[in-house]
Amino acid sequence: MASVPTKGPDIGTAYGRPAPTWRRDLTEVGAGTPMGELLRRYWHPVGLASHAGEIPRKVRALGEDLILFRDGEGRAGLVYPHCAHRGASLYYGKTEARGIRCCYHGWLFDVRGQCLEQPCEEGGGPRRDKVRQPWYPVEERYGLVFAYLGPPERKPLLPRYECLEYLSAGEFVEADDTSIGSGGPVIAPCNWLQHYENVVDPFHVPILHGSFSGMQFTSQMASMPKVTFDTTAMGVKVTSTRPLDGDKTFLRVTEAAVPTLRVVPNPRVGKYGAVESIGWVLPIDDTTYRIYTAGRVTEKGEMSKFRSKYNGKTWPELTEEEHQRFPGDYETQTSQGPIAHHSEEHLATSDKGIALLRRFLEKQVKAVADGGDPAGVAFSEDKVLVRFEAGNFVM
Repeated sequence: MASVPTKGPDIGTAYGRPAPTWRRDLTEVGAGTPMGELLRRYWHPVGLASHAGEIPRKVRALGEDLILFRDGEGRAGLVYPHCAHRGASLYYGKTEARGIRCCYHGWLFDVRGQCLEQPCEEGGGPRRDKVRQPWYPVEERYGLVFAYLGPPERKPLLPRYECLEYLSAGEFVEADDTSIGSGGPVIAPCNWLQHYENVVDPFHVPILHGSFSGMQFTSQMASMPKVTFDTTAMGVKVTSTRPLDGDKTFLRVTEAAVPTLRVVPNPRVGKYGAVESIGWVLPIDDTTYRIYTAGRVTEKGEMSKFRSKYNGKTWPELTEEEHQRFPGDYETQTSQGPIAHHSEEHLATSDKGIALLRRFLEKQVKAVADGGDPAGVAFSEDKVLVRFEAGNFVM
């Protein structure tokens, strides 16, 4: 019987490599999963305010397919797509003053799922009040429609964010649904956590964005920073410092906050001060995500200027070879696979932010599993305002 070599030039080949696995507790977002139940304790954007209109719109969030609409009285509604009568999709329904009407037999439901009319039934449906179309609460703020997909008895108040509440002269809040910050198309074909963890990884900036992608940001961002990581009440804070001329220091603070917030100041450092925008990384399902953003601007369309360029081109304009030569966040994150292979990782000291973020999420998952409330939810108006330290500053 031949002996198995324990050392030599062929040791460490890919032969016999075990099947990779991932952190299911942190990545999978369906109802009943640990992370899915955690995320269902928060409000999530599911569209721009303009998306809730007369024509029903398909929405997919946290692995659930839904229909977004606005009734004739201006109220937004979010309902399960299949009519409670015989299952026809309300995507083909008609919005009216009081709600949405199914195209099959005309049952009418209001924005809270209550059945108001059953025109094929004698007397308009004497038992219609016994039928409820599954629905979710929605609220509108910052030009976005937010939905709460969790247990009704644990519904928190919709947060307000200080950086979007207090505006300077000439500023207003603009919403964007084009996934600014993803580095690629609107819908990214990978797990949401692969992007969310990128927020607390400052060391990739001078390597990826300062070299491989081309000089995407300012020269200030191209140098390797000195970094400290801290856990906050809402997530993880990254403080990076870089020297400037004249004995000054460039201080940059970035935060990842629950539920999926990317609190990232403008990397082009057009001006110093508090963070200008917030992005919500919406898990569409386990293997796709998109980003909704709201930010302070002074002119319409200003949010679109935040998009990166590679070799002087936008991401869709690149050839396949240029995607290889000038990779960005999209390429690095989606190339990890639909869900990153966590069993194959070798985390290093520069990954402290990722480790802290995972531990923070683990703690919130456990809090929900134990019957408690996770971090960052508010049930009284005096606690609804959220403040962040994120921004670009000169010290």
